[in-house]
Amino acid sequence: MIAAIRIRGTTGINKDIADTLMMMRLNQINHAALIKENPSYTGMLQKAKDYITWGEIDAETLSQVIAKRGRLSGGKKVTDEYLKENTDFDSIEEFSKAVVDSKVTLDDAGIKPVFRLHPPRKGYEHTRTSFKEGGSLGYRGENIVELIMKMI
Repeated sequence: MIAAIRIRGTTGINKDIADTLMMMRLNQINHAALIKENPSYTGMLQKAKDYITWGEIDAETLSQVIAKRGRLSGGKKVTDEYLKENTDFDSIEEFSKAVVDSKVTLDDAGIKPVFRLHPPRKGYEHTRTSFKEGGSLGYRGENIVELIMKMI
């Protein structure tokens, strides 16, 4: 499972890239979405690489994101009690492991597919250069966990 976070805004953006970001549900800065690993989504990530950053998320980090920033319809927070009543899972940790393994989706539990994160503590590195060049954009691999922890 891949976590993608939008870094840059919409000023001067190409319409094709804007449409790609909308399809990935990354409509605003600091929004994060979970994306399955398949060739079509990989192409979408490459197309929008100048506006987003992405990498592989682990179950522990996903459980923290769901607990702190996950929302249900009506703006309610996700709790263990809600998951016990409405799904087959007893806790957020079990549910996040199943999501990372692609056994279930966030929609199965009624969780909104977009996480609205805070700006990162101590800011982004550079929003115009790639992660390989010391910036914030592009593929991060497992280093996405560090950025997400700054943004929770």
